[in-house]
Amino acid sequence: MTDVMQNTRFTNLTMANRFALAPMTRTSADADGTPNELMADHYEAYAKGGFGLLITEGTYTDDGASQGYANQPGLVNDAHIKGWKTIVERIHAAGGKVIAQLMHAGAQFQANHYTDQPLAPSAVQPKGAPLGFYGDQSEWQTPQVMTEADIKFAIDGFANAAVNAKTAGFDGIELHGANGYLLNQFLSTYFNRREDSYGGSLENRLHVVVETIKAVRAAVGDDFAVGIRLSQVAVTDPDYQLPEGETGFRQITEAVRDAGADFIHTTDGDVHRAPFVEGDKSLADVVADVDGIELIINGGIDETNHQDRAAAYPGSLLAVGKKALANPDFVQRLKDGKEIDDIDFAMLQPKATIENELAWRRKQAA
Repeated sequence: MTDVMQNTRFTNLTMANRFALAPMTRTSADADGTPNELMADHYEAYAKGGFGLLITEGTYTDDGASQGYANQPGLVNDAHIKGWKTIVERIHAAGGKVIAQLMHAGAQFQANHYTDQPLAPSAVQPKGAPLGFYGDQSEWQTPQVMTEADIKFAIDGFANAAVNAKTAGFDGIELHGANGYLLNQFLSTYFNRREDSYGGSLENRLHVVVETIKAVRAAVGDDFAVGIRLSQVAVTDPDYQLPEGETGFRQITEAVRDAGADFIHTTDGDVHRAPFVEGDKSLADVVADVDGIELIINGGIDETNHQDRAAAYPGSLLAVGKKALANPDFVQRLKDGKEIDDIDFAMLQPKATIENELAWRRKQAA
C-alpha cells in the first residue's frame, strides 16, 4: 500500500488518505440556496467511497451579487447553515472530512436569487458563451463596476460565510480564487481594468484577495483550516496566462501565505502543464517550492498516475474530479483493485444536476 492511502496530516486535519474530492458545481440546492437531502446523499456517497477530504461545490457568500447559478447552495442564513450541518454530519459519520468552497461569481453570473445585476472589478463581459451545463442564458451580461463599498460588502460576505461554515461543522473553508470567479477576476488583467488601488500592478490586483483572506482568518480564528483555489485560466478563457508569469505566481503564493492561508489548491488543466509565459514550472511546482504553505493538486489525476503525482508532490492532497464523478467510490476501487470507469458526459445532460446523474445511472443499470 502506497503512502497515498495512509492516514495523513494536512493543515490541522488528520485524514484517512491523501485523496480529496474536487469541487464541482451541481446546481441541486433548493431555489433559495438551502442544501437538501439529495445533496446529503450525494456527498455522503463520496465519503463512503473512501475520499479522505471532500471539497464542496462553489457556495455563494452573500445576499447580494455573489450567487452565479440557479439552485446553487449558499452559506448566508440559518436555513443554509442547517442544511449544510446535516450534510457535514453525514460526511463525518462516514469517516470523511469536508471543506466548504466559498465563491462569489462576479462577472460569471447566470442566475441570482437576490439581484439581476452582476458586479465585477470592471465592466468587462466574460469571453465566450455562458455555461449550458448550468443555465439557459444565451450571453453574458455586462457587469457593473464594483465600488469600494461593494468590495467591502463582498469581503464581509466571505468572512460571514466562513463563520457560518464553522457553525455548520465544516473542517475548514476554501476561497474560490480560480476559474474566472470574482477573486480570480481581480487578479486577471482581462477582467480587471481598474485604475485605482485595486487595479494595475499585480500588487494592487492582489489587494482584494489578501484583504479577504485576512478578514476570513480574523473571523474564524487560527484553529480553522483556510485555503484558496488558484488558477490562471477561467472557465470562459482556457488560454489566459498571468502576464507576470512564474515570478508573479510566486508573488501571489507568498502573499496569500502571509495573509493567513494554510493551503493553496492549484488547478490549471493537467497538474504538470507548464502554464506560464516563460519557464517550465506548473502552478503546483511553484507552490511546492514556497515554504509555509500546504498544497492540494488538481488536474488529470487518475488510477494510472496517482502514485507518481503523490511522489512528485510529497505531503500534498490529490483532488480528483472527472474520475470521481464517474466513480464516487474511486478510492475504495483503487484499494480493492477494481475497474475504474471513464466519465460519460451524458450523465451531466441536459444540466449538471444530481437528479440528471441519478437518472443516467438508473438508465445504465436497466
